[in-house]
Amino acid sequence: MQIAQLTKAEEQVMQYLWEINKGFLKDILELFPDPKPHTNTVSTILKVLKEKDFVNYEVHGRQHEYFPLVSKEKYSGKSMKSLVKNYFEGSYKNAVSFLVEKNEMSVEDLEMLLNELKK
Repeated sequence: MQIAQLTKAEEQVMQYLWEINKGFLKDILELFPDPKPHTNTVSTILKVLKEKDFVNYEVHGRQHEYFPLVSKEKYSGKSMKSLVKNYFEGSYKNAVSFLVEKNEMSVEDLEMLLNELKK
């Protein structure tokens, strides 16, 4: 299954849904910082996420309880591949080198990562 790329707003809603695993619109809205987006805005984003097969819902009376269909790990992996492909010529080595050069990743972090990979 091909996983679609999400907009920043869609990704933000997914982050909150991944955090709570299952919830109603009001539950997702509570997680937004102030000023909170309008209910209709988040509702529309959830509809788009349903169309993109990222979420589904169970009906409880007149309310929908949303839950993710795509795991955070699966989306993160796809996003990472896309980032490396589009910005680092498909090279993870180039991506890690960039992080080290920009002081986003320390040499100690890199050594810990290498030790984990060796295990």
